[in-house]
Amino acid sequence: MAQCPDCEAFLDLEADEVGEGEIIPCPECGVELEVVNTNPLEFDLLEDDEELDEDEEEEEGEGESDEDEEEYEE
Repeated sequence: MAQCPDCEAFLDLEADEVGEGEIIPCPECGVELEVVNTNPLEFDLLEDDEELDEDEEEEEGEGESDEDEEEYEE
């Protein structure tokens, strides 16, 4: 039996009920879980698209400011 990586609740699922890449909600805490392995059954937390977008924007913003500074130095 697999556990939720967030709240550690046991999930009453069998490996033949889900497939790799499938997204399921945790019945206890409600987070979305991605099936990463079916033998043994393993889940990973699915990041929100909003959080992912914010992280990407921050990385892009940091890179652009470095490039801008180099242009002014020349």
